[in-house]
Amino acid sequence: MNFVVCLKQVPDTSEVRIDPATNTLMREGVPSIINPYDAHGLEEAIRLKEKVGGKVTIVSMGPPQAKDALKKAMTYGADRAILLSDRAFGGSDSLATAYILSMALQKIHETEPIDVVFAGKEAIDGDTAQTGPGIAQRLGFPQLTYVIKVRELTETTITVERKTESGRQVVQAQLPALLTVEKELNDLRYATLPNMMKAATYEPEVWDVNSLPFDTKQMGLKGSPTSVSRIFAPPGRSGGEIMDAMKDPSGVAATVVQKIFQQNIIMVSPLAKGGKR
Repeated sequence: MNFVVCLKQVPDTSEVRIDPATNTLMREGVPSIINPYDAHGLEEAIRLKEKVGGKVTIVSMGPPQAKDALKKAMTYGADRAILLSDRAFGGSDSLATAYILSMALQKIHETEPIDVVFAGKEAIDGDTAQTGPGIAQRLGFPQLTYVIKVRELTETTITVERKTESGRQVVQAQLPALLTVEKELNDLRYATLPNMMKAATYEPEVWDVNSLPFDTKQMGLKGSPTSVSRIFAPPGRSGGEIMDAMKDPSGVAATVVQKIFQQNIIMVSPLAKGGKR
């Protein structure tokens, strides 16, 4: 089977800072990592390849330095890596990014029919969760989102568990299909020495705007109906109030209850309705 993983290089959000003067991200000195959700999609693709046989292809869109993320991904056992990189792609929002990636996947599908596409639930630098479903819509693939377990994969179908607000759903779809995955899907493996040696000399393929019949009106800033007008850091929280209940526990408890109702954390007191202690 042929598995494709959509992977993004993102800044490590634990170290991202915002310039207070310009309200823009300060990327200097911030390390880049593989988007964590995408890493779990890659892990599952490799597991399925090991189980049923086949090939794992990684596709990413980004600047030339995104090759580093692709080479790192190769150390885990992928077979092929493709980087979509061109200035014309710059400024693309999730809609335009889905268009660019779907065009690349369509080209792959024409020569090596795709069975399953994996994408992270979202990218940690945007949190839109729109790119994966956008790719599926453009390709006409069934989309299974928020996947936490792959139950069964046959020659024609895939059955998964997906997380919902109220629990779990078991869903089956015809292949080819696209999955967006959660971190609960699996545990990540360590890179192996043979794969690390292979990745050290591997050069990802680079596709630019001339590699495919792109419609330039659907990508970059021109093809992006959304834009980020401002980025800002949320105001810092105060340390809160500390009360010593050792000397007067009943009085402190009463004060805490009073503050809870004053701040509308609980809207109505049962005692106010005639309730009993």
